Amino acid sequence: MKRPTVLIPALLVPTLLNRPELEARVDAWLKRAKLPRTACDKTVFTWNVFRIECDPQSVVQAIELIDITRDDLRDGALYRDPQAREPAALKRTAGPASQTFKADLPIDPEQVRQARAEADVTMGGISNAPVSLDAATRNHASEAISGTIAVTFDADLTGQVRRRTRLVTIKVTAPDGRSETGTTTETVTRKLLPASRSLRPGPAPPIIHH
Repeated sequence: MKRPTVLIPALLVPTLLNRPELEARVDAWLKRAKLPRTACDKTVFTWNVFRIECDPQSVVQAIELIDITRDDLRDGALYRDPQAREPAALKRTAGPASQTFKADLPIDPEQVRQARAEADVTMGGISNAPVSLDAATRNHASEAISGTIAVTFDADLTGQVRRRTRLVTIKVTAPDGRSETGTTTETVTRKLLPASRSLRPGPAPPIIHH
């Protein structure tokens, strides 16, 4: 199977180079699965839950989420996270053979609220109790949402990033005072693969741990 072809210039936005080919693959997949084009962007429940993604540009978005080599890592540089309300400055700590860059960012409450509403819509579809996105959004409108995103980059002294750890803590308080707190840790690690497993020379692919 051919892979998506993406050009990734340093510190620039990745560019998808073979969009027509991916669009043709989507059409072929939908045909084999006997699904109409309207199934795109829908969530399906079988042995697991997955979303049918038909937009080739989503490949670029997926790469941006796990590419830990393109960030401008230096002391005082502003770091941006897609779930944060605003950027925060990186703080560098140097060791004998490594260095770390850390930033603490405030969570964007509206993004969390939207994600909770979309999760309700998905669960409604799975449980045959459909709910509209507008209704789900209204259900979460009065919640007080706060939280932080703590991001840590581990690099060698030349600036080569080996690991990014992202710790997200979210607190949701209902109008009656009840609250729930959730914490998610995401680690993206670059590791060299054994020669027998390597398909081509080049940088090691990232490995994601949740």
